[in-house]
Amino acid sequence: MAEQPTLYDGLISTRAIRRYLPDDIPTDDLNAIMFAATRGPSGHNSQPFRFLVLRRTPGAAAARALLAKGFALSWQGERHDPPAEDQSRRARMARTMNEFVDTIADAPVIVIACNRDRHSRTDITAGASVYPACQNLLLAARAFGYGGVITQWHHPVRAELEAVLGLPEGVVIAGVIPLGKPAGAHGPVRRLPLPDLVYEDTYGNAAAWAADPEGTRYTGG
Repeated sequence: MAEQPTLYDGLISTRAIRRYLPDDIPTDDLNAIMFAATRGPSGHNSQPFRFLVLRRTPGAAAARALLAKGFALSWQGERHDPPAEDQSRRARMARTMNEFVDTIADAPVIVIACNRDRHSRTDITAGASVYPACQNLLLAARAFGYGGVITQWHHPVRAELEAVLGLPEGVVIAGVIPLGKPAGAHGPVRRLPLPDLVYEDTYGNAAAWAADPEGTRYTGG
């Protein structure tokens, strides 16, 4: 295994990975990643999250096929196929997204993050105890040389998927996270400048101390 990044380096360099090499994730690595996910903080330490792991096994085939259908339906309104000569950032992203959708059923591992919602809440707090665990999962994957991305593109087939997965009453899907060894690489991410995102005292009021590290690259730059 490659040398693991420091925690801070992992935080600032973990990309959304949507293209994967065909390699399986060894069970020891998968166990370590899922252990880190279950260490995520939650309100009252209630741990309402549950994770369903779909490897490339016969038992996961039906759920994977449904996910392929759901992803295709979710992306169809945005899909376009740029000509080969177009090498702009926008065109490259379009190709990446098309490949992601077309091959989702073949991802080495797909993790279904579930929320045991005792109160049937639909407000913003419903996932507050689930998504920290999902971020732990993605950071742990990064540490072991893998990558993934949290998605919500199961929604067009949600009811069918819940039935195939055998989800009991009160358990909902909070996210679908494919994982694998990146076909590309993690690295410095492009985001908006820190002063555009961090204010002080009142909304929109610039924080005089907020500054990006030298050499930071930005979204669109």
